Formats: sequence, structure tokens, C-alpha cells
Amino acid sequence: MTMQRRYRRGDTGPAVAEIRSKLVLLGLLPAGAHAVHGTGDTDGHGGYADAVFDDSVDLAVRHFQQQRAMTVDGVVGPETYRHLDEARWRLGDRMLSYSIGHPTVGDDVATLQQRLLDMGFDCGRVDGILGPATERALREFQRNYGLGADGTCGPATFRALDRLARTVVGGQPHAMRESELLHRSGPSLAGKTVVIDPGHGGTDQGVTAHGLTEAEIVWDLARRLEGRLSALGVQAYLTRGLDSDGIGEEERAAFANATDADLVISLHADRNESPRAAGVSSYYYGSGSDRYGRRSPTGEHFASLVQRELVARTGMVDGRTHGKAWTLLRRTRMPAVRIEVGYLTNAEDAARLASSEFRDHAAESVVVALQRLYLPPEEDVPTGMLRLPVFT
Repeated sequence: MTMQRRYRRGDTGPAVAEIRSKLVLLGLLPAGAHAVHGTGDTDGHGGYADAVFDDSVDLAVRHFQQQRAMTVDGVVGPETYRHLDEARWRLGDRMLSYSIGHPTVGDDVATLQQRLLDMGFDCGRVDGILGPATERALREFQRNYGLGADGTCGPATFRALDRLARTVVGGQPHAMRESELLHRSGPSLAGKTVVIDPGHGGTDQGVTAHGLTEAEIVWDLARRLEGRLSALGVQAYLTRGLDSDGIGEEERAAFANATDADLVISLHADRNESPRAAGVSSYYYGSGSDRYGRRSPTGEHFASLVQRELVARTGMVDGRTHGKAWTLLRRTRMPAVRIEVGYLTNAEDAARLASSEFRDHAAESVVVALQRLYLPPEEDVPTGMLRLPVFT
């Protein structure tokens, strides 16, 4: 089933019954929990036609979203539903193989990736997506173990993985590889490739408040950032044009992957029901709460540098850095960072974002953070102190 609409507290019907059953399967609702209105008749497929999205489901969904590093809102839309579906798979439940264009996704894939990494086979970071890097690592494991190197994880490979599962695991091989790759690329920004992703666009204007629209604000910021990077010799690509429409995060991630970029910078503005919510926040791919330790170390480091520079150079409230499993952060093969440059629903933030001078400072902050990312520790400088060439 593909979840198209969004379900929340108070909704009823077969889709809610399916959501409840997945939460029961994951141990987030008690077994046999089928809150229904009226007689509780089934829908003919074992579900409950009038199952209710009640307070217990809302709480369970929020707990699940927190576990999976998603936006915690208690609403089951397409992304939360995908995660619910992925979470039900355990290694050995199904055959695993690489499919171009339609990769297998699930927690069983994440377990496979972690097992391969523990045994020294490089499959990239643990993201639960069976892509070409995971297939290569799987084939290498199969060759080393004397199995048919077909890249398919079937019964024989499952048995081999179980027998060789290490009783003691540790370290972060992917983190070390990312760090080494960063070191080898050198301190100069010239020759680097960066994808800049101005969020929303076209008919999707994002947040609209105080006479400003998110899509226009981040487009302007993206162009300023592109100009500064280009002047430093960086090949910069934008994921959309000024009026581009209908571009989802998966398409943006696919575009970034096709460029083989070194880094992705996604720009957004935030909203909140409270007009007092304010400040800038930065996000990287990661979740410290799940058992796989999914994270992008370089993304986390860059997010921290961006956050500190933005706060120091613009005076914005510090909303800190956070690990998230949002689609763009997860599906890009290179480190990616999403920057929420302020709350348009906050009058003071909106006034700053409307200022050309502020956007210049924000763009400079991101470029400085990027330069600091590639500097060796002995050449780095304190936050707010690095100066780059003047742009005209």
C-alpha cells in the first residue's frame, strides 16, 4: 500500500487500521490494540474498517518518529509511512538484491550494511538502502567466504553472516573513511563540487508570512552562495530554477548523486505556531537513538561549523544542530546539510531575512564554514574570524 494522504488524531478507516497494526508489530502499541467505533467490523481483509487514530496511536507515532529522527508531529504521511514499513523487516525475512532504479529499503538492509562494515567490507554509510556500494561489498564478502558472488543475500549468505557475526564490534569505519577522504581532497575549495538546494519552488512556496515566501528567500540566498563559491573555483549546481515546480526530495537527491558532488547544502526557512519561535538551525543525516548508529560524520561536522558561523556573524538565536533522517539527507551519497535560516513566522527573523545585507552575511557564513571544513586542524581559525576575498 502507498500512503498518499496524511493521517492524524481523529481519523478512522482501513488505513488507520494498517497504521495501528504496524505499530503493534513494532511493539509500540499493545498486542490486540484495535480501537474502533461502533461494532468494529473488519474490512474483509483482516483490518478494522472503522479503526480510530486515537491518543494512544498519536503517542506511538510520535515515539516512532523520535526514534527514527523524523519531524515529530504525530502525523502519518508518506515519509512516516515509509519508515513504518521499513522498520518491520529483519535480516533473513526476505531475499535482498540490488535493483537499479528501485533499491530495496528496510531495516534488514541496515543490518546487512552494519554486518558488512563490522567485517571490514566497505558499503558506505549505514542508511538502509541497498545501492551499488552495498552490492559491491556483499559480492566481496561472498567471494571471500567461498560463496557464489551473485550480489544476492539469500539463505546461504544469511547463514554465513550469522556464523561470522562478531561478538564484539566497535569503531566507526565509515567515519574514518569519510575523514580520510576529506583529508585527501586538500584544503583548497577550488575544484570542489557543491550542490545547492533552494527548497520548494514554483507553486510550492513553502512558508508564507510577513509578506515573505520561503521559496523566494532561499532562492535569493542560493544565488548569492553560488556566486561566492564560483568565485573561489567551486563548481556549484542548483537543484532547481527560479520557477521550477514539482521537485521532490528524492529527485533532488538523485540530481545531487548524478553530479558526484562533494557536498550538498539545502536551504529552507522555518515556521512555528508560536510567533516567539526564532533562530537558525542546521541538520545532518543521523540518528543517535537507533541501533544502527546511522549518521554522516562529515555532515555532522559541517553542520556544526555552519551553525557556529551563522550565529556568530548574524546574531541569530542558536537553534543548534540536529541529526535527521529526512529524505534528502539520507538519499544523497555525499554528506548533506540542511540549513533553516530563520523563522518567517517570527517578526524579527522575517525582518532580517528580508534584508539584503543579512542574506550577504548568511551566504558568507556558509562559505566560510565550507572552507573551514577542508582546513587541517593546525590551519583552522576560531569561529567568526576567517575572512575570504571580497565579492562584488
